[in-house]
Amino acid sequence: MVPVLGRLSFRDYGALIFGFLFLAFESLLQIIIVCLPKPVINWFYRRSRALFNRVSERPKHRSEEKKSGDRILNARDFGELCSIYGYTHEEHVVLTKDGYLLGLHRLPSKMGHKKTNPGSSTGKPVVYLHHGLLMNSEVWVCLTDAERALPFVLAEQGYDVWLGNNRCGAFRTFRPTCSISRNRGNKYSKKSLHHGPNSSKFWDFSMDDFAWHDIPDSINHILEVTKAEKLSYVGFSQGTAQAFAALSIHPALNEKVNVFIALAPAMSPPGLSAPIVDGLMKASPTLLFLFFGRKSILSSATMWQSILYPPIFASMIDRSLIWLFNWHSHNISTEQKIAAYAHLYSFASVKSVVHWFQIMRNAAFQMYDDDVLSPVVRTSVSSYRPARFPTRNIVTPIVLLYGDRDSLVHIETMLAQLPDHTVAKALHTYEHLDILWGKNVHKDVIPEVVHALEYYRCSHASDDAVVDSKPLKIDKVNDME
Repeated sequence: MVPVLGRLSFRDYGALIFGFLFLAFESLLQIIIVCLPKPVINWFYRRSRALFNRVSERPKHRSEEKKSGDRILNARDFGELCSIYGYTHEEHVVLTKDGYLLGLHRLPSKMGHKKTNPGSSTGKPVVYLHHGLLMNSEVWVCLTDAERALPFVLAEQGYDVWLGNNRCGAFRTFRPTCSISRNRGNKYSKKSLHHGPNSSKFWDFSMDDFAWHDIPDSINHILEVTKAEKLSYVGFSQGTAQAFAALSIHPALNEKVNVFIALAPAMSPPGLSAPIVDGLMKASPTLLFLFFGRKSILSSATMWQSILYPPIFASMIDRSLIWLFNWHSHNISTEQKIAAYAHLYSFASVKSVVHWFQIMRNAAFQMYDDDVLSPVVRTSVSSYRPARFPTRNIVTPIVLLYGDRDSLVHIETMLAQLPDHTVAKALHTYEHLDILWGKNVHKDVIPEVVHALEYYRCSHASDDAVVDSKPLKIDKVNDME
């Protein structure tokens, strides 16, 4: 369906036309690159690398961080990332009730230790980590030193660590013939029993489906394997939104999660920093379907990542983040960006991004609106409105850790939609991605996470457990109506 664009200005129409032309040019370029022989692509890659090294101000010597960053950059998957620091992982598959196969990763033991009976209980406290939009589980472990990687720290602290992945796929993955190809995308959850990834029906999912199926089914699988009664949930960005939604609509799920720690929490973001994009998408979120179709969004990202010299690709990502979100990422080192951005992108459905713009447009954490009204239609008090996620009904303790320079977090609005027991702590000078990859996360973020995990785990322990955790430090508690 083509939306009516009655509220768009001439400037917006110009941006719309430019966007279509750019996407057409990008598609043509992708076809040309696929057809080019390997020696030609390698020649362009070497020229771009030589040019970058000539004009770059980066130090020419190989620092320890650069050596580690190169290993992270070239790691092909989650297992290789873990093996860099001596960790052995397990892979699990979850079948959701609507037929999707999700990949789970597990770190059951400390560095250098190998569990003798894979897939069984360890008797340790269980923690489940979930990534954000356009990401996969690799984002948690692609850091240039182990002490800044939350899963590794938790494993050393004696936790049974699990990492989830959203449903998504390998649709239209770019596969150039050159030797520098890195095929990314979410390699871990790309199957459905009912539809192949080339079908639009495969991609017909939004955050509603993550909340109804992916999160509760993943948690149930983890508890079944570990034989634990409860687990702790740590989400990042959209991984927090999925938990807010899941806990609000599944009362029984609250009995299985002893604490929900939300890093860079996302619920009802105010919008984007790029005014043209923000205005266009809020005026008519379904414009995204015109730009990208009804399957995967930004599927050409793997092409750019494969043909560009990594520092150039990282620079492109940096500029895009500044334009869209006003994130300058000063807390993330250059070497960390180059290493981590190689693992950043993962396929997601266009529908899930449309859902976010519906939330931004209505300033409400709501379910997906299938009955999208034309932007020229004025709604009345009695008009249809999509249901909101009843987040104030969440019983599980909630801890919010957010950057005070994160443009996607409006903490007062968020607290007003959450229960009174919510705890919030601001991280000074932190933006969104800083909470994952910042140079001081081992000092500012990880200790807060570990303390919250211990505090709530001990508070829910049996009477004969030894409780030696200090009271949780509270910056803000939701007392708003």
